[in-house]
Amino acid sequence: MKKQIAIIEDDISINQGIALTLGTEEYDFHPFYSLGEIKDIQRMDLVILDVNLPDGNGLEYLRTFRMSHQTPVLMLTANDTEMDEVMGLQLGADDYVTKPFSLMVLRLRVQKLLERKSEPVTASVYERDCLYLDFEQMIIKKNNAEVELSKTELRLLRCFVENEGITLSRDRLIDYVWQNQEFVEENALSVTIKRLRDKIEDDQHRFIQTVYGIGYVWKWGEQNV
Repeated sequence: MKKQIAIIEDDISINQGIALTLGTEEYDFHPFYSLGEIKDIQRMDLVILDVNLPDGNGLEYLRTFRMSHQTPVLMLTANDTEMDEVMGLQLGADDYVTKPFSLMVLRLRVQKLLERKSEPVTASVYERDCLYLDFEQMIIKKNNAEVELSKTELRLLRCFVENEGITLSRDRLIDYVWQNQEFVEENALSVTIKRLRDKIEDDQHRFIQTVYGIGYVWKWGEQNV
């Protein structure tokens, strides 16, 4: 089955150029030239989203989109400042490309995002390296020894595993773990991550990588930055 890709870009030549470069054998493209034209977004496997649109800001749309969708989003923008990139990632973008960009590079970025999405974590039991994780039975083992986690730590761990390789902003993690509670202490996430690291990591196994200024990413076998 072909992957469904939404291209939300008001520049007709860029919109059509992306579709032409990516080809049509693997993908079906849905071109939109403004926010008002968008429809059936829930069916998409990937969203390519421009920041500057004639009827609104792509970042604001992304903020709303992330409240109900986990579909990978690749941002396009003419703004090349670091703050623009950080803001896009904080709001939940999975990748970020600055104009002008190589269409071949864009193709590779799209392939990577779709490959990541095509391997979702759907089972309740995961086993890899030194960890055995059974989220339904709430059994967590490291080197075959059971590890006790709080419900908060368990939710955080599951969020990381189900989004392996994806940089998650602090706000997104807080919303997931504490489920939009009205008041969450400022350092609650940092404290919970430290406790989780202490329980499941050691000098040979580092899974939770800090992305400074943005949040965290789960990578098997990676060293913390």
